[in-house]
Amino acid sequence: VQLVESGGGLVQPGGSLRLSCAASGFTFSTTYMNWLRQAPGKGLEWVSSINPGGNNPAYAESAKGRFTISRDNAKNTLYLQMNNLITEDTAVYYCATTGAISDVDQYCWGLYCRTRGGLGTQVTVSS
Repeated sequence: VQLVESGGGLVQPGGSLRLSCAASGFTFSTTYMNWLRQAPGKGLEWVSSINPGGNNPAYAESAKGRFTISRDNAKNTLYLQMNNLITEDTAVYYCATTGAISDVDQYCWGLYCRTRGGLGTQVTVSS
């Protein structure tokens, strides 16, 4: 199981970024997927989830109205469009499966399972 995040960067408040997560090693199209984040000095936070069909997203209150999760099952890729970014969005963003596909390749934070050694993608919102 591999989940490789990309698309982060430095952006000014009010700006936008689109994160991507390339998935491999499992049947992406039948797997619930999530975005998590970890701000400096804080614990992991769930940001958003999406069902396999892509038609039933869910968001943390902090993300509602600003972030949009989506997926392309043909490309085995998960996305997070982030608009109207604020400084509090500064964090490392990770994608995760709901439940572990592989106990060897993944470790879980509650329901959400990242790949071991996954680096995430850094998002920094600053003027």
